[in-house]
Amino acid sequence: MSSLPPLRSGSLRRRTIVAVLALVALLLVVLAVVVDLALGARLRGQIEERLRDRAAAAASLVGTVDDAELAERLSYQGLAVRIDGAGGDSVVAGPSPDQLREGPPGPGGGPGAGDRSVPQPTASGSVSVVASDVSGDDQLVTLRSTLSDGSTLTLTASAVGVDETLVQVRWIMALASAGVLLLAAGAVTVVVRRSLGPLEQVSQVARAIGAGERERRLRPTRSDTEIGRVAAALDDMLDDVVGAEQAARDAEARLRAFLSDAAHELRTPVAGIRAAADTLVRADLDGPERDQLAAHVAREATRASRLIDDLLTMARVDRGLELHVVDADLRAVVEAEVRRVPLVHPSLRIRAEIPDAAVPVRIDVDRISQVLSNLVENAARATGGRGSVLLGVDSAGGEARVTVDDDGPGVADGDRERIFERLVRLDEGRVSSGGVGLGLPIARGIARAHGGDVRCAPGRAGARFVVTVPRS
Repeated sequence: MSSLPPLRSGSLRRRTIVAVLALVALLLVVLAVVVDLALGARLRGQIEERLRDRAAAAASLVGTVDDAELAERLSYQGLAVRIDGAGGDSVVAGPSPDQLREGPPGPGGGPGAGDRSVPQPTASGSVSVVASDVSGDDQLVTLRSTLSDGSTLTLTASAVGVDETLVQVRWIMALASAGVLLLAAGAVTVVVRRSLGPLEQVSQVARAIGAGERERRLRPTRSDTEIGRVAAALDDMLDDVVGAEQAARDAEARLRAFLSDAAHELRTPVAGIRAAADTLVRADLDGPERDQLAAHVAREATRASRLIDDLLTMARVDRGLELHVVDADLRAVVEAEVRRVPLVHPSLRIRAEIPDAAVPVRIDVDRISQVLSNLVENAARATGGRGSVLLGVDSAGGEARVTVDDDGPGVADGDRERIFERLVRLDEGRVSSGGVGLGLPIARGIARAHGGDVRCAPGRAGARFVVTVPRS
């Protein structure tokens, strides 16, 4: 038998809090990365849009403004400007790319330069941007535009401010995330403590039951949740344990009563045997008196022997009978019992109602014969050995049945199950004459070992006992 692995009993509260905080931290990291990427792309997009606007405005002025003047005006926006004319001449203005990597300069780099700007395009401009190409790195954004007159306009802007802005945003996100984690830790601790409160109640009830309070139960309000299912299962287990404990106590009480009754039943014949034996030894008796004492000794010895045999049979029934089953005709077993009875009880009138067709069963013939003998002996005692007994055989479905009817005083409704308890004898004297109250329990035990039963039912005149066994 393989043993189950040991139950992992780490702190559920701690593991839940750590798992939730780890999930929150992961979500915050994902959020920070998404914000960083989205904001960085947005800021660089704004720089690119500004460069495209400047390129479109500059294209509308080509041909109306000198290239050098146009480049100078564009450079006032803090841009590095390069204009390559269609004839191969080039004009450069503004800070160099290396200067832009150090940070965006002020407009024009000198006083008053910020007042000058690129004129807005007019409808009369005949030059336009044909194609644009954006390039650069983390610190620079370069827009290279090809104009319709064949010239090329290259504008370069600093993106150092984007990194500075992102650094500030990252610090803000880090501080905000730390605050959120602290708040989440406190909130999760409170929520988890309240959520796991029912488990504390389960442990308290379990300790109380272990201390002897067997009536304590959890009684969950909902049995479709995790804790509800655990509580319901624990209540069911406690009901079974308490029921088994009570059954064990009842069985122990019945065993004590059985032993006491058996000792009492044995004491009576043993005391009679002892008294008669003492009289035979001590007294100088002869003739009829001596014969009477000897007969009394034999009678009480027979009674004690019969009681001991019944006790041994009852013990075997409890332990589990070893049956020697064979295929048999139930009619033959009943007929054998009908032939036996007149030899034992000559004054008892017995007859049988047996069908013409065979009733095949698979039984231990000797044991089933013992069942019928016990029931007939019980009927004989109930009728004083002078009554009438009817044995009937029939079958229905998968069962074969033998009924034993007598014309005795019968059995009251409330006693029909009680008489199958050990050493129980009815006050009306049904089993009080010669019996000790083990015949019916033995008969039921044997029948149940075959897969059948013995029960007491209302009879035609007196009592009726019904024996059932499975058909073969």
